[in-house]
Amino acid sequence: MPTTAPDDTVNDARDATPADHLVDEQAPTVHAAGTVLWRAAREGDPEVAVVHRPRYGDWSLPKGKLDPGETPAHAAAREVSEETGLDSVLSRHLRRISYTVPTSDGGRARKFVHYFAARARPGEFVANEEVDRMHWVPVTQAHEWLTYTDDNSVLDSFRSLPPSLSTVLLVRHARAGKRADFEEDDSLRPLSGQGWVQQHALHSLLSLFGPERVHSAPRVRCEQTVASVAEELGERVESEPALSEETYRADPEAGRQRLLRIASAGETAVVCSQGGVIPDLIGRLAKSAGVDLGEVNSRKASVWVLSFLPGTHEGNGTGPTPRLVAADYFPEPAPEAA
Repeated sequence: MPTTAPDDTVNDARDATPADHLVDEQAPTVHAAGTVLWRAAREGDPEVAVVHRPRYGDWSLPKGKLDPGETPAHAAAREVSEETGLDSVLSRHLRRISYTVPTSDGGRARKFVHYFAARARPGEFVANEEVDRMHWVPVTQAHEWLTYTDDNSVLDSFRSLPPSLSTVLLVRHARAGKRADFEEDDSLRPLSGQGWVQQHALHSLLSLFGPERVHSAPRVRCEQTVASVAEELGERVESEPALSEETYRADPEAGRQRLLRIASAGETAVVCSQGGVIPDLIGRLAKSAGVDLGEVNSRKASVWVLSFLPGTHEGNGTGPTPRLVAADYFPEPAPEAA
């Protein structure tokens, strides 16, 4: 494996393809996902993985097409495993790029690729048919290796924030039975059949981000939504009264401070709450951090991946407080839409 950047680094050949406005709006679409796969270095900046694909003779970031019914997050993690033999932990979404590619009938298709930051778990590279070489390079030198300018723009997004951010996976509970049909205390209302289907899909999605702790508002439907994640970790679901609708409505600042304390622990946390909490809570976090998110949605079984920069002073004498720096919304654990 070479120890210096290859000499054949060129501009992306896709730059020469027709401009987007010249491609038929009815052109087929291709969806893919990839990662900036990174690991901590003994000294200095983190290292990122660049892979060599013998079929194309290029150096790129791990990526590949979505399988039918697959989410971009699942595809990104799977492609890391298939192309490098390594397991990874996803974190923030970096960006989506698009370009045109030729089709078998001589036409053009629009290709959309979602990229995530992904921390590599310990392991060794395994060569395969798609990738015959992988090299760990300092993030500051990776531009010299990558063949395509699109990949360099993704790398710039990765470098815009430190890789070791604190992650909170803020989940709205899955579907429950109708309140009007439930005669007991509403806090005891369980998931419906459809809710359990959503719960299963959520478990798969949340697992990609390496959760270490699980928290929930004291509502059965919230606890059921994330209980399987806690069980897999061998942990209990920690009750969070400040993040229930009634308590939050009475004191939203207490709810915000509680979420910041969860983020300050430095472990990836799953937090399940309700539709009357999540949009306002995220809005407050974003406003205090100067992050413009626009409208904050919160569909049932949706996930917000919140990334925090640790140890930031708010200036109110309370000491270092995590600051929201990125927020990525997953409407529900369903396939990517065009």
